[in-house]
Amino acid sequence: MSIDVQDAIKRSIQTEKNAMNFYQLGAQKMENPNARRTFELLAKEEREHATQFFKIYQGTDIPSLDEFLDAPLDNESSWISTIGRLVSADFSEQKALELAMEREKNLEETLLETAAKMTDPEIKAVYVLNAKETHHHYEIIESEYAHLMGMVHETDIDTFVRE
Repeated sequence: MSIDVQDAIKRSIQTEKNAMNFYQLGAQKMENPNARRTFELLAKEEREHATQFFKIYQGTDIPSLDEFLDAPLDNESSWISTIGRLVSADFSEQKALELAMEREKNLEETLLETAAKMTDPEIKAVYVLNAKETHHHYEIIESEYAHLMGMVHETDIDTFVRE
């Protein structure tokens, strides 16, 4: 199965922008400072992921990554529409974190599937790296979710092991 590599990279840049906007919107609604910091961190990292993809993009239709990333939201994207529905409904940090875990898990799978189709080792490496970092995002969110829900958090493990 052939893949238009440059189109895939451009879609990946757009996806990272959408994810960044997702976390920015979610952070604005967070009352819990730890959850807010988590979403702010993830927004920053999604911007870095877009930068990684932009470095291997050979198209000329995105002359400035900063301008592209700072452009208005893509309200049609699934990232933005899902957080938009949550924000306009009964927003809670718990629901936002659950949604974020689902989105990150799906993105990791998509990145790995795309990486498997790439023949250029440099491009494949960017996709694999982003999949690994996306998995780490899932773990960050999962950890914050456990903490928010009052579950045993890995930072508390010494306390519980000693008791």
